[in-house]
Amino acid sequence: MTSDAHDAPLPRRTDRVALSAEVGVRRSGLHAFRVRIFDASPEGCKIEFIERPSVGERVWIKFDGLEGIEATVRWVDGHTGGVQFARPLYEAVFRRIVG
Repeated sequence: MTSDAHDAPLPRRTDRVALSAEVGVRRSGLHAFRVRIFDASPEGCKIEFIERPSVGERVWIKFDGLEGIEATVRWVDGHTGGVQFARPLYEAVFRRIVG
């Protein structure tokens, strides 16, 4: 795994649920793209990037039927990366996403 950060990534707080769906992702000041999401937890997800962001950069993830969720890029490897949501998702919201 390639990372732009100097420190190793922190371990996840919760297990992720495998997920194959499309979401919108937008970097600050740039256009949104439809991309694949690979897994998710209430705290974050693994996502495809069209334009490679920097570790620590803020992005917004848009699940269908929900408002954009602010997140921070935690790692990047090629065109995939992991993001941590600014605020964990409510359990009911998370169940809707993975259901």
